[in-house]
Amino acid sequence: CPVAGEMPGWVENAVGAIEGVSGVEVNMTFDPPWTPDRMSEEAQVAVGWY
Repeated sequence: CPVAGEMPGWVENAVGAIEGVSGVEVNMTFDPPWTPDRMSEEAQVAVGWY
């Protein structure tokens, strides 16, 4: 994914903005590997795959 390197920062910023949350750290993992089968039907429709 071309934006995979930016996603942890997005998540850290969003979660860190929640009142009472501090010290957010996001760790990327590739196990289990992601496949489109893991997408909800709604997400598949949104990207035109369903």
